[in-house]
This record gives sequence, C-alpha cells and structure tokens, in this order.
Amino acid sequence: MISRIKKALRTIRREGISAGYSAFLRQIDKGRRDREYRDWAEQYDTLDDAGRERLQAIAAELSDAPLISVLMPVYNVEERFLCEAIGSVRAQIYPNWELCIADDASTEPHVRRVLEELAAQDARIRVTFREKNGHISAASNTALEMVRGEFTALMDHDDLLAEDALLQAARVITSRPEVNLVYSDEDKIDANGVRFQPMFKPDWSPELMRSLNLITHLCVFRTEVLRAIGGFRTGLEGSQDYDLSLRFIDSISPETIVHIP
Repeated sequence: MISRIKKALRTIRREGISAGYSAFLRQIDKGRRDREYRDWAEQYDTLDDAGRERLQAIAAELSDAPLISVLMPVYNVEERFLCEAIGSVRAQIYPNWELCIADDASTEPHVRRVLEELAAQDARIRVTFREKNGHISAASNTALEMVRGEFTALMDHDDLLAEDALLQAARVITSRPEVNLVYSDEDKIDANGVRFQPMFKPDWSPELMRSLNLITHLCVFRTEVLRAIGGFRTGLEGSQDYDLSLRFIDSISPETIVHIP
C-alpha cells in the first residue's frame, strides 16, 4: 500500500491531483487483480503429487516422443536466477529434452562455474562459451547451432518453466505431426516466487500477432524452419524474438500453429 501511495504522490507532482487519484485507483485495482490471479493459480494451475504422477504416466506413454531443445543465451545473470532457470528445465516431467546454452562471454565469474557444474551433473545440459560478446542475437544463434532436437523452445536465462511445460508441447507435437509452432499462456513471477500479471492468449490471430508479440513465452518452433529462415538477425537486439517469430509464421501455414491454454 505504501508503494502505491508513493507512486500516486509522484504522479500528483508531475500531472496534478486528478491524475494522481486515477493512478492510485489503478494501483488498487492492479493489486486486487494480482490477488485474484494468485488464488486462481493456486487452485487451478499448481501441481500436487497426484497430478504430477498422472502427467508422468502420460509422458511415459507418448509414442515417438520428440527431442525438444531448449535454447538459452546467457550473459551475466545473477547466480540465483540462473540456477533456478536451469533447475526448472531439469524438473520437467517430460524427460526427452536438451538444454543448449550459449554464454555470451560473461564477465561475472560465477556464470562459468555454475554452467560447468550443472552441465557435469546432467548430460542433457550442453554449454558453449563464446570468446567474444556478440549480444543476444549472436548468442542465440550460437545456441541454435548446438540444437539436435526436431523442435526448439526459446528460454531466457531468468525464465522459469512450469513442470509440465515441455510435456504439454510434446503432446501437441505427437498428436499433430504437421505442427510447426506451439505457444502457451504465460505469467510473471517476482523475486519472492509470487506469480502475477497473467497473459491469457487467444488461439492463433495473425492480426494480433502483427500488433504485438503474441506468442512470446513459451514458444516451441520446428527447428528445420528456424534454420531455413536464418535464425536470429543481429542488429535487432531487444526485438529479436519478435522478428524471428514474424519471419517464421510467414514461412508456414496458419493451420500448423497451435495454442496451448
């Protein structure tokens, strides 16, 4: 509440009382919506042991389970967030994955140590250390060169995957062999592990996609197409994922794009 009042006071100083009051009301409404979402997520989007066992059985029964390569560029990320991001991949219910990490010449010494330690613990974690910093597009392309899977999932170095994220993508891929792109809903999570700001996405909408990056995270691309369009374009750092996605969808049929609610 104190932080909301401070934000409102700053708005009053800049824009006047009416604008400050409106800003305060928006903050109150946002807090209410965040609380409602946390309650919803706890009730409907949190796995218990029984749910986890059910999904493990589904994963074990998948035929022709595809290898999903998780592509992760890394640069000077805090140790905690890096460990948690990689940990969320290792905690996947779906086992047929590889994590392709390209470190973009990080200067923080803990990055190499953590990556080497975790790669030694799990053969599915593959790491390349770039000799020169090239920024996120170049680092992502280095990781893409490592990919061996038929499908590639994009992941930032401070993202977290839900335990069943790759399983749900694999279920779509095995049930619809023609699929080229799978994308899911997403939310944010703060430093205390509190989920907020959900993004419940519609099924495929080319109009909306050309207005904003609809698919963002998690999105899983057919690797063959990713490589055919040339991967990530340097010089577009900050919007490299959006640019990649727009070029990708232009090269496939809309019927091969699937949304996972």
